[in-house]
Amino acid sequence: MISMSNVSKWYGDFQVLAGCTTEVRKGEVVVVCGPSGSGKSTLIKTVNGLEAFQKGEIRIDGTSVGDRKTNLSKLRAKVGMVFQHFELFPHLSITENLSLAQTRVLGRCRDEANAKGMALLDRVGLRAHADKYPGQLSGGQQQRVAIARALSMDPVAMLFDEPTSALDPEMINEVLDVMVELAEDGMTMMCVTHEMGFAKKVAHRVIFMDGGVIVEDERKDEFFSNPKSERARDFLAKILH
Repeated sequence: MISMSNVSKWYGDFQVLAGCTTEVRKGEVVVVCGPSGSGKSTLIKTVNGLEAFQKGEIRIDGTSVGDRKTNLSKLRAKVGMVFQHFELFPHLSITENLSLAQTRVLGRCRDEANAKGMALLDRVGLRAHADKYPGQLSGGQQQRVAIARALSMDPVAMLFDEPTSALDPEMINEVLDVMVELAEDGMTMMCVTHEMGFAKKVAHRVIFMDGGVIVEDERKDEFFSNPKSERARDFLAKILH
């Protein structure tokens, strides 16, 4: 579903990604972890073209992200993205946040978009909040709305960029529970997160990054029980204790 081949990126003279190669198969959940500044968020943002890259190739469901002829807006409609800071429109109600892209990008009529939005609010346990505005919801609720909004576009894959890092500890599980359910339903997912409990529960593979390089790309059990690199061993020792 997602394939990256030898992807490199620079900000001026500073290289943030160096020769990154991996793939995410249909229905697979891949967790990307590593220390701050290791390139994780940049990597995931190159997948749907939010960050340009200078070398290599990325394909989503066969479509080349870097090809100038590719319609990135259309591509992004197929790949849901959930950010650290929710990115909801504060002046729109929850229902309007969910229906806007459906009507503008997918051309759905308002009734169809609203029905889809309500079904997804049901799914994330927030139907009762449909007429509220983002500022009236907790951080965990806003992030669940953001997930519902991404799902409203019927994506072929979902990208998560540290979706729980801006949340209070008691709100983290309500977001992770929705993500676990998505994974169990077979959604293709690529998640940047420090939540190793989530990784242990639902990931098929774990990618460990350091210094813009994919240091390890292993099956989950192998990564947690037998990390190959000293850097990954250090990281796990710090994060698991």
